[in-house]
Amino acid sequence: MTDDLTFGGYLDKHERPPAFEGSDGESYSAEIYVDREPCDDGRFGAAVLFVRWSRDGTRPAGHLETEFLAFGRTPEEAGANLRPLTLYEVKERLDGLIEGRKGLADW
Repeated sequence: MTDDLTFGGYLDKHERPPAFEGSDGESYSAEIYVDREPCDDGRFGAAVLFVRWSRDGTRPAGHLETEFLAFGRTPEEAGANLRPLTLYEVKERLDGLIEGRKGLADW
């Protein structure tokens, strides 16, 4: 049985990214992002990429991303190491990023 309360479990069970309403009232979907190049220590970093959707939900309207939250010797391992995050933790990260952007210009 897959636990869809984790990031990876949700992706496996629903075969699509989880979606959230951010603390700003906007709609976001979340995906695992793994850097193409290794860090200086040779490990690959993985982050959460949040795509903000237009009000009508038809197109991306911006994005936010976390710092690297997991690492691995390969891109696959780095991504796998991010999958155990709970959806509650993912949502907390989103709201923290939104809070950090308050007062900044929206590009």
